[in-house]
Amino acid sequence: MDPSDPDGRRAQIARQLSHWTAAAERLRALDDLAAPAAWAGLERYLGTTLRATLTSSVGRLVAHGTALHTALHTARTHDEFAALRRQVLAYRGRYLRTETTVAFYADAVNSRTNPRLAALLRACDSLAYRSMALVLDPLRKSTPVVLTYVDDGIGAAVLKARLRLWDPDTESPAATIKIVRHALLCPTSLIHEAGHQVAHLTGWNAELAAALARSTRAAPPEVGDVWAGWASEITADAFAFVHTGYAAVANLHDVLSGGEQLVFRLLPGDPHPVGYLRVLLNTAMCRHVYGDGPWDALERTWRHDHPLDACRDAESRTLIEASLPLLPALAEAILTAPLTAFGNRPLIALVPPERVAPPALVALEAQLGPALYTSTHWLWTESLRLLALSGWKAATQPERAGELGAEQYAWMSRLGGAEQAA
Repeated sequence: MDPSDPDGRRAQIARQLSHWTAAAERLRALDDLAAPAAWAGLERYLGTTLRATLTSSVGRLVAHGTALHTALHTARTHDEFAALRRQVLAYRGRYLRTETTVAFYADAVNSRTNPRLAALLRACDSLAYRSMALVLDPLRKSTPVVLTYVDDGIGAAVLKARLRLWDPDTESPAATIKIVRHALLCPTSLIHEAGHQVAHLTGWNAELAAALARSTRAAPPEVGDVWAGWASEITADAFAFVHTGYAAVANLHDVLSGGEQLVFRLLPGDPHPVGYLRVLLNTAMCRHVYGDGPWDALERTWRHDHPLDACRDAESRTLIEASLPLLPALAEAILTAPLTAFGNRPLIALVPPERVAPPALVALEAQLGPALYTSTHWLWTESLRLLALSGWKAATQPERAGELGAEQYAWMSRLGGAEQAA
């Protein structure tokens, strides 16, 4: 028996502490958590940045455990043992938070084990990065690296760069974007999620909320309050629209095309606009910039398939009816209102949506021909317009779905391969 520990508390604490510190040591082996082939599927700078962040996070955890072992070795009094027990419990919580951080990124990296999928995801990294840089570079703000990963479900998501993670001592090293499997070859949702990152870095959401409130002055005050509360999703929709045009609108329509319960759903505090209005706001943005086009037919079909009479939620229907006359003014404010976030310029001054107007996209393809899809130079410089063009063709030529899907797979794979070579 240890005379300094007649109750055996040191042994009980030591066993628990040893368990968690040994687990922390195992987190150092990043190649055991994500396959080396998956790490190789990352662009070099992204892989280096991510590994450095995770190594630093685990290193702090291991150092903390070493300090607790030292304190346990010298503990003698009842109070010291009681304090150490509390610290070991806290250490267990810190381990679990760090493990969650490491596991999240390991799972994201592991989605690149397949070389073909890795190439597509590298293309997604590049597309999202370039969309952000077009806005952030003129504002002299650094663009975060992007890590995309594939998962199941309906909608995309983003863990923004420079946010505190589950381990509060670690910041997210990348804009980490989930692209859902069904959207991998029509990834305009990727640009929507990149828009969330840009809004976070620029303060766009708060300014747009005020602009939306001003644009709804003709309606009851509560209508303006609701629209202001939707600003964070509207900024992301607008970001996707100016970069990819009608492709973003058509893909959003298809994601939101559920039953009436989904289309008319109004949830308190939900940042997503009511689906019925969200689609019509996006077609209003098309109309504001491009005039007449296939978005008009999409809107007519949307209204026909989801008649307001089918809305059983009185509050939602009242909001929709009050909002419909406001949509043109709202679209104009979203796209053309000068904002401090953008250096007193409107969004369309930084990313002119006319570049992805249907005639401009058709002219781009006619001018460059097959080189647009095969040339490394054009893949790099026109990748976002190529995404808009592919989405435009898919939305307006559904009878060519198989052919167009193969075409998009080919150019995205080439872009991803070029990114890895670079």
